Amino acid sequence: MSFRILNAGDTALTIEFGERVERRLLAAVTALDAALARAIGSGELHGIVEMVPTFRSLTVIYDPLLSTRAEIEPIVIRHAHAALCSSVAMDRNARRGRVWQLPVCYGDEIAACGPDLDELAQACGLPPAEVIRLHASVTYEVYMLGFLPGFAFMGDLPELLSRPRRSEPRLRVPAGSVATAGTLTAIYPWESPGGWHLLGACPVPLFSANWPQAALLLPGDRVRFRAVDAAEYRLLLAEMPEWYAAARPPLAFLADGEADQ
Repeated sequence: MSFRILNAGDTALTIEFGERVERRLLAAVTALDAALARAIGSGELHGIVEMVPTFRSLTVIYDPLLSTRAEIEPIVIRHAHAALCSSVAMDRNARRGRVWQLPVCYGDEIAACGPDLDELAQACGLPPAEVIRLHASVTYEVYMLGFLPGFAFMGDLPELLSRPRRSEPRLRVPAGSVATAGTLTAIYPWESPGGWHLLGACPVPLFSANWPQAALLLPGDRVRFRAVDAAEYRLLLAEMPEWYAAARPPLAFLADGEADQ
């Protein structure tokens, strides 16, 4: 595995590790992100405004009044080479995120929940109950945030459930919709257009400006889904306004022992 440096305007550069969604590429991105954060903290790297990690690349945005591309690029390249030295080094430097267990009401128990479950099950040659079991059987890793505030791209979906996006996107996908596309799954934090397959709904808020960290899920976090019935979903949904307004995210959905860390 190698990398290349791409121009991203006159105040940014992008380090690209590959062209696919793969854990090893994410590990390299995460390792480089952590290494550059340490370089900033130690004073080795100056003038950095923001670093934006994706599945396979890291964009470094800098203030041209505080630093230059000529000063930044050699440091970035050195740390990028170090990130590629070994998978052990990448894993050691990767962010160790929290583990969340989020409730999902699958299928059509609620009118807005899971309108694509039966269609996806048919396409996969599986009964709907098996699609639910498979989707909830995996511990997903948050690869990156994007598209909408708080929208977490999570993988990897069980291979049996992997299908391309819908040929006709919806103009309105309800907030909280749990969806799949390709090898990924996600929860829509807001109502928006979308072309993913909708399997269910999650009543937990994913973004609030009142929280110290506005997004509930962060890259490196892991997520497990727990199937709930319509009655439990409605009870949890009734608490959502309170969670949005609270000063902290709903830590009750952290896996056992995580809330105290």
